[in-house]
Amino acid sequence: MSQPSPSQSTSTSPRQIPVVILAGFLGSGKTTLLNHLLHRSGGSRIGAVVNDFGAIEIDAMAVAGALGDSTVSLGNGCLCCAVDAGELDLYLERLTEPSLGIDVIVIEASGLAEPQELVRMVLASEDPRIVYGGLVEVVDAAEFDDTRTRHPEIDRHLALADLVVVNKLDRAADGERVLGLVRSLVDRAAVVPATYGRIDPEFLFDCRPSAERVGQLSFDDLHETGADGHAGHLHSAYDSLSFASREPLDPRRLMEFLDSRPEGLYRIKGYVDFGPHDVRNRYAVHAVGRFLRFYPEPWPAGDEHLSQLVLIGSGIDTAALDKQLDACRSEAPHADEHGMWGVLRYVPGTEEDLGEPV
Repeated sequence: MSQPSPSQSTSTSPRQIPVVILAGFLGSGKTTLLNHLLHRSGGSRIGAVVNDFGAIEIDAMAVAGALGDSTVSLGNGCLCCAVDAGELDLYLERLTEPSLGIDVIVIEASGLAEPQELVRMVLASEDPRIVYGGLVEVVDAAEFDDTRTRHPEIDRHLALADLVVVNKLDRAADGERVLGLVRSLVDRAAVVPATYGRIDPEFLFDCRPSAERVGQLSFDDLHETGADGHAGHLHSAYDSLSFASREPLDPRRLMEFLDSRPEGLYRIKGYVDFGPHDVRNRYAVHAVGRFLRFYPEPWPAGDEHLSQLVLIGSGIDTAALDKQLDACRSEAPHADEHGMWGVLRYVPGTEEDLGEPV
């Protein structure tokens, strides 16, 4: 089967907004976690589809608190709109209107929702302004054994998750055992301990700096956020790695790295320079859990051609990952004729778009 050339795959789509699915059985702490994200968003604007019913946009800095299953109290009043799951695409379309300035959308599923179906709905959306942002499964550490007895399907849900938040650890008599058990049930997902749903929002989306910014979060911002800026945050411990290279990366080696990424590596984001394989475009990378996409876009005029990646996870060996990425550098002056095939499989709109979670 023929493959499109990199130049044919150049993306002209608008900025894409990640859609994060927040799932978990009744009482696990989903709403508490969502409220924590709303209040600790760092100025990022969050749109929410709550409990499969109400779809509303939220200014994260003005939220007073959640009231009921489908109502959110804003500083200037209440908005409530009952919908069914079949209307999800319509509400995603509304939330992605550029005038709203939404940075991330969180779908808080009902306690009895089927996460796999919600993931399929998001992946099937025809809205070019969204991208799948991952399935976050919240579990109650104190009730985990009883929950597995009542709902044995939780094992399947955990196997599908990209990030698992083991919540209410302060109430569990044997939290370390529960953490170990959950880790044995996941498929390469990051497992994060938490109390009161307090996880660092950086796991899920880029927090805006306190000062007004224009354009996307810069790598300088990421360095500042990842260092001293985290000292005062309420968050579960996580690891991050920033990688930069003035030498192009070899597409085959990079795909080998991405195909073998370890357990706990939740997010990969940034830009890749493939050098002679596509001199006109850089490739934006978006990976969450097992989900992967590349988005080719023209190099900004005057910008130095660099590869810049940020990796975020829990319990990852950052030194080993840095060494593996370093081995992806290439000084080859000419392109391998078939070198980009692995990358193009994960470019939306190509003949074989195989980036969906397996």
